[in-house]
Amino acid sequence: MNRSLGAITLLMMIFFGMGSAAATAAAAQSADEAAIRAVQEQQADAWNRHDAAAYARLFTEEGDVVNVVGWWWRGRAQIESKLTSAFGFVFHESRLTITETSVRFLNPTLAIAHVRWTMTGAKTPPTMPPPNEGIQMQILQKSAGHWLIQSFQNTNALPERPFPSGPPAPAETH
Repeated sequence: MNRSLGAITLLMMIFFGMGSAAATAAAAQSADEAAIRAVQEQQADAWNRHDAAAYARLFTEEGDVVNVVGWWWRGRAQIESKLTSAFGFVFHESRLTITETSVRFLNPTLAIAHVRWTMTGAKTPPTMPPPNEGIQMQILQKSAGHWLIQSFQNTNALPERPFPSGPPAPAETH
């Protein structure tokens, strides 16, 4: 009987220990998700203050951006330089609002965030689509306890509609 109680006690300790470890991991992931969401709040704040340096600090030193028109900026210094120029006129009166953030962890130090946004006040030339709303895909990396954006792809978005049905359009002949 005493031996059975010992085995049961051991099994309960293992079971509750595993539960405790899972709870600890879930709490850490919850804190990391909150930190990533805070990066998005900092992004909107820096943008709305038109502070290119603060915006660029949300990226790793080697981070990169592909913006809504497909321009590829490499490294924190170039991100800051290009945004400084953009805030001079095109985005001088713009306001960025983050409307939704979805986070998925690839491992404890790497995550993907899809971030929906809206914008008002941008003065884009007629040859560029206005950035009214879109989706960012960010790869974030945790280093020294802080989450920073490693890679950033921004895309203008339109409301989703069903695909057309019917025969394909006739090919043009030249």
